[in-house]
Amino acid sequence: MVSTSSRAACTLKFCSSLAIPSKTHVHSRPRGLNTALMSSSSSTPPREASVSDDGQITLQEWQGWGPVSPLPAKVNQVVEDLKLLERNIEAQMSFGGIGGKLKGGFKIQEDKKHRATYQALGDSEKKFEFYAARQIACRLLGSRGYLCQKCWLALEDCMCSKIKPSALWQGIRFWVYMHPKDFLRQNNTGKLLWQVFGVQSATLCLFGIAEDEELMWDAFNLAGKSNVWCLYPNPNAVTVSNQDTFGYESSTDLACLPMMTNRDKTLNIILIDGTWSNSAAMFRRLKEQAKSGWGEEYLPSISLATGASAMHKLRPQPSWDRTCTAAAAIALLSELQLLPKFSSYGLDEQATALEDGLVVLLEALTARRLRMGRSITRKTRHKGDIC
Repeated sequence: MVSTSSRAACTLKFCSSLAIPSKTHVHSRPRGLNTALMSSSSSTPPREASVSDDGQITLQEWQGWGPVSPLPAKVNQVVEDLKLLERNIEAQMSFGGIGGKLKGGFKIQEDKKHRATYQALGDSEKKFEFYAARQIACRLLGSRGYLCQKCWLALEDCMCSKIKPSALWQGIRFWVYMHPKDFLRQNNTGKLLWQVFGVQSATLCLFGIAEDEELMWDAFNLAGKSNVWCLYPNPNAVTVSNQDTFGYESSTDLACLPMMTNRDKTLNIILIDGTWSNSAAMFRRLKEQAKSGWGEEYLPSISLATGASAMHKLRPQPSWDRTCTAAAAIALLSELQLLPKFSSYGLDEQATALEDGLVVLLEALTARRLRMGRSITRKTRHKGDIC
């Protein structure tokens, strides 16, 4: 999830057709899409885990789900521990519901074991890494043979054939910094970025997974801290708008503009992909890592022009200035296109390609709910009118 912000002194404004992408307008969707899509996996039947004989997750399988990092050692260790427990208590793992949650008698025994393991870890960082690894491991095992690796939808709802890839301008690289609880969620929109732009232009980084975070920060150190930005409303630090950040006009400012032809000087933009209750902790970790690597916690944030997105009609957010990850990336590309320095890179076309992917996802989730006889409406969280 990403938020727009009005806290910055100068915020680049853009027309309502960009603030509310045309292809996600409510009036352009089929009748009935006036309110949000609920999670499409809220009541799936229990399913047994399918794991290789040695209990390992292969590198090919790991990267097939979206990451580009090496196979995380702690995730693999959790998988091995689950398989060992399965043999010891002679009960097979079964999963169901949102996020591949463990079910049945195995869950009861595993809960006792993992809680004891967690408590035995005295270091808070080790506890956090264990928590993240367990979340990821359970989701991987619970999704095998059930979800498509590319689009994270149930196999019968796979939308991959409808997604049209598009090349992202090489001067920008997105990092989708995702909370473990959002990994493999069917209604997650962050996955669309690498589905459309490719994993080298939009890279998944899982919060708390050391291999992922090391890869991301290696890229940041190569680019330099002046070329790393976070799309996040940080009220306790300096938040700048696109105009403030990239709207250089004087010759002095132009001399400071990143060399876009140099791959090392690519603008690295972090999109925090998690619930709003988790986003503060994720941003805090980013600042801690910035301090560790660069000697200061400062991590500049980009704010978008304030404006309600039509996505609020389809998938409500806690407030009107917040929207889903894909919609935020669309808005960012649309705003950058309006700046003279970026107007020749086709960012508007790239925003449209991502918007098309978002429409495909919404249609797939809607079709699934209709097929299963579920309501596609949801109570609206916001009662006030939007100016």
